[in-house]
Amino acid sequence: MRKLITSILTLLSIAGVHSQNVPTNPKLVVGITIDQLRTDYIEAFAPLFGNDGFKRLWKEGRVYRHAEYGFSNIDCASAIATIYTGTTPSTHGIISKEWMNPSSLQPENCVDDPEYMGNYTVRNTSPKKLLVSTLSDELKISTKHKGLVYSIAPTAEAAIFSAGHIADGAFWLNTDNGKWCSTTYYKDFPWWASRYNDRSSLDFRISDWVWSPFHPSFKYEYAAGWQQEPFKHKFNQGDKYQKVITSPFINDEINLLTTELFSQSGIGEDETTDFLAITYYAGNFEHQNVNEFPMEIQDIYTRLDKNLADLFALIEERVGLNNVLFFVTSTGYTDADSPSVNYQHIPGGEFHINRCATLLNMYLMATYGPGEYVETYYNNQIYLNRELLQKKELALGEIQNLASDFIIQFSGVDQVYSSNRILLGGWSPDLEKIKNGFHRKRSGDLTIEVLPGWTLMNEDSYENTLVRNSAVLTPLIFMGNQITPKVIDNPTHITKIAPTIAHSIKIRAPNASKAIPLLDIR
Repeated sequence: MRKLITSILTLLSIAGVHSQNVPTNPKLVVGITIDQLRTDYIEAFAPLFGNDGFKRLWKEGRVYRHAEYGFSNIDCASAIATIYTGTTPSTHGIISKEWMNPSSLQPENCVDDPEYMGNYTVRNTSPKKLLVSTLSDELKISTKHKGLVYSIAPTAEAAIFSAGHIADGAFWLNTDNGKWCSTTYYKDFPWWASRYNDRSSLDFRISDWVWSPFHPSFKYEYAAGWQQEPFKHKFNQGDKYQKVITSPFINDEINLLTTELFSQSGIGEDETTDFLAITYYAGNFEHQNVNEFPMEIQDIYTRLDKNLADLFALIEERVGLNNVLFFVTSTGYTDADSPSVNYQHIPGGEFHINRCATLLNMYLMATYGPGEYVETYYNNQIYLNRELLQKKELALGEIQNLASDFIIQFSGVDQVYSSNRILLGGWSPDLEKIKNGFHRKRSGDLTIEVLPGWTLMNEDSYENTLVRNSAVLTPLIFMGNQITPKVIDNPTHITKIAPTIAHSIKIRAPNASKAIPLLDIR
């Protein structure tokens, strides 16, 4: 009997210890994605920062200095879809902001959807092309729709994919009129957001805006020798709102709307976990390369540091940071260098995708007879006319292999990947990244990798991209809600964010998320 009583007491004691170590669910999860944020820039520009933004993240957060995306040709749309689904474009379907529609032979945007009207915009959008569930979807389902989900971002793609399929609202800036806008796919546009647009939106305030350095210019140590004078950018031209979303002012505007959201929506006020997705911008002004505006990029980081500090202060006041679980990460890419950049004697050249497609069609005609074998091309991909191949009883794999052997001979071409090779070929690290970024119904038959230093050119669309394959150090940080602070140098994977947050708040991971969660963040 005494042994039995002792065993029971021991079990109760152990249970008590475990119960004390189990964190309670946070009232709010805040996902902060910062477009083009770089770990090396954060560390290099640290002397410009205060103590309550990036430095606070490094001091109080679980900091992974590099998180890998694991697929090629990353952009903002594919990155955010990956963050919130926990899987890659090969599964979630968002291979890029735009892809070629094989039916219309026209590019289509990843969120365009004619079935839904816009609020404060003429654009028709929805998340329906995102093929799997998101972290925020699973939160909605697990709370029986009691948990609130909102997203705020500079662009429709970022706002919609971070919001998911079942959100209460997704807001982005309309670059035609300066209003915050959304889609009727979600609930009715909130009254408080309409009131904000009517009273306080950007279009009432922008006419006299001037962007100049936050600090004295001598503090920006990484400015090029030719840029010693303080910059000055005005926003009074026709494309003023488009300029705003590539300036630090967009982050100010996001914080203003976030403040309104906390005041009016009820987010974070009860014990049911809510979700807020915020996307900031940390790329260079007007999507130019860093060499063009070296002082501006440092100023963007300086002001972003203050934006983060202000956001933390707001959430501390409204919810309490101990009641909030944050994750902060980046989209994992940077804007391509301008083809006009002079690299002097560094090898390079021009690869013309339109000329390549024309010559390939001529080659296939010479081999198999008359016909339009190349249906279209887009970015670095070529789409074959599968209907013609079927009519001529030509094997798709055979034609793809022949076309690959032909294209690989072009100057500037590094690799050519056929869809058959991507889907059925043997494993290699490079092929794995290509495969993860490939979707069999949305990608082309041939994917062309151009050598670094070469420019991928399209004379039809006037789109030119200077290729650079350098790694972009991508931070991943967890903070709040009993997170154990530590800076970790070993790389992790972006696909771990969704399952880690899901595990932390005791819900299911998104339905295509296969990664094991990070179990040691607390």
